[in-house]
Amino acid sequence: MRFLLLTLITYFDHTKSPATRLREVVDSAVLGEQLGFDGFAVGERHERPFLSSAPPVVLSHIAAKTSTIQLWTGVTTLSLLDPVRAFEDYSTLDNLSGGRLELIVGKGNGTAQAELFHVTVEDQWDRQRESYELFRRLWREPKVTWEGKFRPSLTDAETWPRPLQPEIPIWHGSATSKASVELAARYGDPLFSANVTNPIEPYADLIDYYRERWAFHGHDPAKIRIERSSALVGSPQQIIDKVHRYHERFGHEITHLAAETEGLTEKQQRASLELFAGEVAPVLRPLKGR
Repeated sequence: MRFLLLTLITYFDHTKSPATRLREVVDSAVLGEQLGFDGFAVGERHERPFLSSAPPVVLSHIAAKTSTIQLWTGVTTLSLLDPVRAFEDYSTLDNLSGGRLELIVGKGNGTAQAELFHVTVEDQWDRQRESYELFRRLWREPKVTWEGKFRPSLTDAETWPRPLQPEIPIWHGSATSKASVELAARYGDPLFSANVTNPIEPYADLIDYYRERWAFHGHDPAKIRIERSSALVGSPQQIIDKVHRYHERFGHEITHLAAETEGLTEKQQRASLELFAGEVAPVLRPLKGR
């Protein structure tokens, strides 16, 4: 099993400047690499109380300060973005990081979507699907001819720079929606499921649906990949027991942990991550996805 730190860059303590808060995020990623975490993810939100409106910018700074930790998004809201511009940003990041990029994509949420981007509940899934399908082609094909509903068409269009990784891992984030699950299964992509503190059953149903649709679309069951997140609170043994319980039901291969620092001192955050890295991760690493 791999372990991923994730932040939405919450910003509640206004005695700090945004610059200070963003530097804390970079410092957390550096610490994560030092402690042996496998990846560091930055979410995307466009409203208070978050400072995570530009994940590729933050991740590029982290890339310059680290050398081995994988760089993730969590999630990239393709329903809001021009997929051509998103490709340019993330392809550049892929090159700068030495091919350490993995993406989690999703439709996003929050009222700012309608206010800033004019994305509505009625069209968000169509936008997400269309943007993902174009983004996927742009990553894989040096020239693309395409026509859709939400952005101008492309005719033999070239996009630069070409990514360092010709095939990038793209996960689909889903907390409640079967639409994301279906999109992931259709293209043979891995699934990221997040429930934080909710009961296990609704998410188990989503994962069962994913496995069913994966088989329907003709993909090899041995290649299915699932990532899992939920609140991990308690003693090292309590956390080990909880992850084992979830793994028995989901068969996931990655677990993510919150990397937020607000509400903790630097010493407290370091102690928490060191405890996980030293006493929890070694016990759970042998777990495999299924």
